[in-house]
Amino acid sequence: MRGEFKTGMKAPPTHAPKVLLKKPKIHVVSFGCQMSFADSSEMAQSFLNKGFSSGESLDLADAVVISTCTVRQHAEDRAISFIGRLRSWKKQKPHRLLVVAGCAAERLGPKIKERFPHVDLVIGAKSIEGFSKIIEDILSEKYDLAAESAADFPQTPRLSQGSACDFVTIMRGCNYSCSYCIVPSVRGREKYRTVETIMEETKAKIASGVKEITLLGQTVNSYQSEYQDKTVKFPDLLRILDRIEGLKRLRFMSPHPHYVTKEMVSAFKDCPTVCHYLHLPLQSGSNRVLKMMRRNYTRELFMDKVRMLKSELPHLVLSTDAIVGFPTETEADFDETLSFIKEFQPAWIYSFKYSPRPGTLSSMELPDDVPSPVKEERLARLNDLAREIGRATLKGKVGQTVEVLEENENFGRTRDGFKVKWKGGDKSIGEVHSVKIVDASDFLLIGEK
Repeated sequence: MRGEFKTGMKAPPTHAPKVLLKKPKIHVVSFGCQMSFADSSEMAQSFLNKGFSSGESLDLADAVVISTCTVRQHAEDRAISFIGRLRSWKKQKPHRLLVVAGCAAERLGPKIKERFPHVDLVIGAKSIEGFSKIIEDILSEKYDLAAESAADFPQTPRLSQGSACDFVTIMRGCNYSCSYCIVPSVRGREKYRTVETIMEETKAKIASGVKEITLLGQTVNSYQSEYQDKTVKFPDLLRILDRIEGLKRLRFMSPHPHYVTKEMVSAFKDCPTVCHYLHLPLQSGSNRVLKMMRRNYTRELFMDKVRMLKSELPHLVLSTDAIVGFPTETEADFDETLSFIKEFQPAWIYSFKYSPRPGTLSSMELPDDVPSPVKEERLARLNDLAREIGRATLKGKVGQTVEVLEENENFGRTRDGFKVKWKGGDKSIGEVHSVKIVDASDFLLIGEK
């Protein structure tokens, strides 16, 4: 590797003798969101292309890549703790390569190397697209890869053997500036992959046995690109991918309410592969708080989107995100969130306590003035409501026969997103089954074949 990359970390000196690696293994660990998981798969492929094989065991790995997330403090803290624990792993075999990448790497930059000298390379999220070249350079300089390990590997990310579901990243970054969110600062503005490369990766994954693809992007439904002399927007992309032979199911995460349009709803209705499940982040039911969050919609506009979706797609299942304890949130603000959730009735709610992320507008301009015990109490009340709604939704499925794609042995999901565990039948990952629902827990449907 030559020069410096985004985080300012320089490549190791090239005068050290190369280490001979026979049948080297790469181990990848991801902390945080689905985007972080998808980045992990993409980064691992750079090693696979150089002759490494995937290693489940950390002890046997010659290289470890840690894909980090910084959207929430907990994910970042877990990654930092894991990096510290790898000090002894590196000491056992100094030739090992330790790479820290992703959003936390972008935010913390050189501080990671200062705190953890055993880290070889820090690659921020804005440099992920150049990861392959960075790794190719450092591997060429540091190692002598045995001839039998340097096979010619495909350039498209591959899967674990037997996977029925996988991700395809269609864009990175975000053009919004929600006051609590660090994504624009660590991933930059929106960049869209070409339709051709998205199709190529999707087809390759289907050829390897994948039946279900989830499209990923920070604001996934804002996607746009040029294809065959036309502008392709997100609904158009759904229609293009829907026509790919062998694709059984198509999902996406995470959309922004602004881009939930009549055109997107039409694509839902017209494309048989598009699953009737949509995660639609709310964050707060208070217009005052939404304005401070810079979400660019009101509760009334959000509910208009929900009504349109439910009117056009009666069987669509919705889930949402909600943040409690945002700066200056009052009890009245929180009550508005509860009342909105009761009207909205999402099947699942992913709820979080607000925590200030360094560099965001809310952390710089607003006091974190909601006491921690109050945040805890509000989160508990919201979770109680979520369980009540979720339990009723799941109980309503009892007695129905549903279509389930088997992802693990006797476990899978319905087209509208419900997790199902059942008894009976042979292990047949990737197959679609008709399962009768006989019971339900708080989070899971129980079935039998």
